Amino acid sequence: MQVARVVVDVPLAHLDRPFDYAVPEKFADTVQPGCRVRVRFHGRLVDGVVWELADTTEFAGTLQPLSHVPSGEPVLTPQVARLVRAVADRYAGTASDVLRLALPPRRAAAEKRPAPTPEELPGPPDPAGFARYPAGPALLGALAEGRPARAVWTALPGEDWPARLVELCRAALSGRRGALVVVPDGKDLDRLTAAAERLLPEHSFTVLRADDSPEKRYRRFLAASRGAAQVVLGTRAAMFAPVRDLGLVVVWDDGDDLHADEHAPYPHARDVLVQRAWLDSCAAVVAGTSRTAEAALLVESGWAHELVADRAVLRAAAPRVQALGDDFELARDAAARTARLPSLAYDAARKALAAGAPVLVQVPRRGYVPSLACARCRAPARCAACAGPLGISPRPGPGGSRIPACRWCARPAATFDCPHCHGTKLRASVVGESRTAEELARAFAGTTVRTSGSTSGVLATVPAGPALVVATPGAEPVADGGYGAALLLDSWALLGRADLRAGEETLRRWTNAASLVRPASAGGQVVVAADAGHPVVQALVRWDPGWLAERELADRRELGFPPVTRMASLVGSPAALGDFLAAARLPAGADLLGPVPEPPRPGQEGERERYLVRVPRSEGAALAHALAAVQGVRSARKVPEHVRVQLDPLTLV
Repeated sequence: MQVARVVVDVPLAHLDRPFDYAVPEKFADTVQPGCRVRVRFHGRLVDGVVWELADTTEFAGTLQPLSHVPSGEPVLTPQVARLVRAVADRYAGTASDVLRLALPPRRAAAEKRPAPTPEELPGPPDPAGFARYPAGPALLGALAEGRPARAVWTALPGEDWPARLVELCRAALSGRRGALVVVPDGKDLDRLTAAAERLLPEHSFTVLRADDSPEKRYRRFLAASRGAAQVVLGTRAAMFAPVRDLGLVVVWDDGDDLHADEHAPYPHARDVLVQRAWLDSCAAVVAGTSRTAEAALLVESGWAHELVADRAVLRAAAPRVQALGDDFELARDAAARTARLPSLAYDAARKALAAGAPVLVQVPRRGYVPSLACARCRAPARCAACAGPLGISPRPGPGGSRIPACRWCARPAATFDCPHCHGTKLRASVVGESRTAEELARAFAGTTVRTSGSTSGVLATVPAGPALVVATPGAEPVADGGYGAALLLDSWALLGRADLRAGEETLRRWTNAASLVRPASAGGQVVVAADAGHPVVQALVRWDPGWLAERELADRRELGFPPVTRMASLVGSPAALGDFLAAARLPAGADLLGPVPEPPRPGQEGERERYLVRVPRSEGAALAHALAAVQGVRSARKVPEHVRVQLDPLTLV
């Protein structure tokens, strides 16, 4: 008798294991490991995936037969199955949760279409692109030979990083190995795809996009699982792509929070790809214009090596960076510290526009006036009905006026009475990109002003020529020929956030924008509205993200914060958290921090709190196992109150 061990699609922690089913004779030639099946589980039909096939079972009773086999297509490869189990264990989740992230929904029409025939393998890439990095040619050679080289690459300013990433893929492909590249969003993926179309054979790669139709996404997924396409390019969900003979994994801009999945068990693309590189003994590259503390730890531990350019090459490629808070600028313009667009920034923009180049203006907040405060005491303005934040929409209200309204319940606030000082007037505490565009249009009359952001739409590119481009972080379009100047405004909104990652996140956003500016030799200039003495500003002025990452890592080691330690976030009602912690067998020496109230969310009922559990990094697996065990017990007992468990959360404060 043939036995199929099936992982059923049931989100219950105590059922996180394969279940044995008998394979009927009519399905004997169809069923294979990794295919989808339908089985009867606790009296109802559920979906499942065949984890493996066996000839025996330890179950003493009579096995239930498989009810239906929709397709014999092996969508779960053994390598991905091993990764799914490792990710579930690392994040205290279940295999079924991870499988929902790893496998796209089935489309029968896509399975019936024949896969394209793989073309001949390309030759090695031209090493000239990586020649500016001393270890670059050696990395390409290691990939072509199939060696598991690991690198943390800090890209030069103005670098054509999509072409460089595709060259890494081509090097792996020339050595008969596959490659997987994960980028944060669709805009980056478009640039990467365009580079792949130039540098790779037509059918050697496939692109997995979140916004594709289900049929198209599944068809491209099958191209990878069948081995027709050995290079996979995609956003976050592509981290589980079934690449054949995987030889390289790459994550670009690993500090972007889009790499963290919002669905249980909340994996991060960088950590999943690092885990995958270890499981499959393949090469790995963590790349970006900046560097995270996690990447710095990979270098410090010896798991990866730095891939950086010499300082002379860096100086030739970088734009000139000036901070508004330096002593000379303050002596020349005493209002520079408080003005939103001081004279230095105004002059830089005016000179770039006069030279016929576009100017990038980065604003940290979207919308018009997304946040309001009392004009007298500066307390945040709240809605009288639901306590949500008040803001002003970019769309004018009746009669052309903009009336403050709640950002949660949309109720207008025609009148305001501050509960702290009884003030009746409001002021803007944060200005968005739409309001900034209005202000710049008045300051630079006659100049074209474009906006790029979630409110107005994200622009991929802008043409050459004088124009002001106002963009939120991550939405900066690429300018033809590069920007003549970049103005990084409202730095306090980034540096002043109560966030463990505020410093490195600010530098990441700044370097991503500044990398689009022409070199200093071509007149490129970056003006940052911040105190020149701040370490993050110093890292930008010197263009040394590695130094800041090492500093961040040292500070976190002293304070006991990730990535030196591992943390778990537990969120639930006070009663549920009390029961959860009473049942948990945490590792010895675990620190329990909290509880602290969770900020209310729209539609939330009842009080919610959060605990943080901290352990040394070496005890991370034990912590995940302990939390998963408690979730299993609560699931088996059908406890109605849910406790959200998240390992390594991005937000700690």
